[in-house]
Amino acid sequence: MKRRVVCDVSGAVCDGWRQPAQNSDALGRRNTLTVCLAVETVHGMGIQLAPPHEDLTFMAPLSERRADVLSAFLASGDHLSAADERSYSVVDAGCGWGELLLRTLEADPAARGLGLDLDEGAIAHGRTLARARGLHDRVDLRVADVRTELPAEAAHAICVGASHIWSQTSSSPQPLDYRSALRALRQVLPPGGRLVYGEAIWSAPPTEAAMAALSGIAEEFQTLAAVLEVAAEEGFSPVHVFEATLGEWDEFESGFAACYARWLSDHPATHPDSPEVREMAARQRRAYFEGYRGVMGMGYFGLIAV
Repeated sequence: MKRRVVCDVSGAVCDGWRQPAQNSDALGRRNTLTVCLAVETVHGMGIQLAPPHEDLTFMAPLSERRADVLSAFLASGDHLSAADERSYSVVDAGCGWGELLLRTLEADPAARGLGLDLDEGAIAHGRTLARARGLHDRVDLRVADVRTELPAEAAHAICVGASHIWSQTSSSPQPLDYRSALRALRQVLPPGGRLVYGEAIWSAPPTEAAMAALSGIAEEFQTLAAVLEVAAEEGFSPVHVFEATLGEWDEFESGFAACYARWLSDHPATHPDSPEVREMAARQRRAYFEGYRGVMGMGYFGLIAV
């Protein structure tokens, strides 16, 4: 999309389809989930929209209850040797502002985390959150490319909405490469290492309206069951398998699009950019409510490396 340790990954938008930036936060394919949503973000064009973190806790359709389950899953795993100060308990790939990573560190006072993302604004916000919660001495949030900076080993990882980081660049829409992402993450983890993996899926057979609002191809996503099989083939065994509810999606989409309402409330109707912002908001509403709502889903997997 163009707009997303525990390993948290995300991305970026191009008119209607968010073509992920190479490592940004979820589901939004941008720092934090990436999922490809049909929302636009305008930078350097005179229209400054509020950042997603002003209205979202997670850059993904993720409830507090589900986040608690996933962070507890990571926090209950064994750590790498504490004698090696270079190693991390949890690595978050494409972390965005790293909320799930921070919650994992709160759940385990002995854990150390690393979060990587190219979004400078999201990383800055994550550092602010870490300081406010007294976690700044146990988490390293870096503006960095996951493909080159992911450590050789970590006890556990999170990757939510960031599989596109390991995809090949293409000028045309391509299927989401779950396998390359899971393979790369498995190489980082020891046997017994835990991975929280979250990614876009098809919750229902793709409709013409849903595909038109996204990449335009039916092969873009796989089903929950199909992704689970890929994970098993790449050396993982599942402990938790969830699918985001429609309520989680509605809350996420509402928060993601709230930037338009914020802008319109802060500017007079006579502002020269008002028509464009109103059209952007309307386009996003149509894409979700008349397009991919209930069709594109989000799967969450608590996996153990075997």
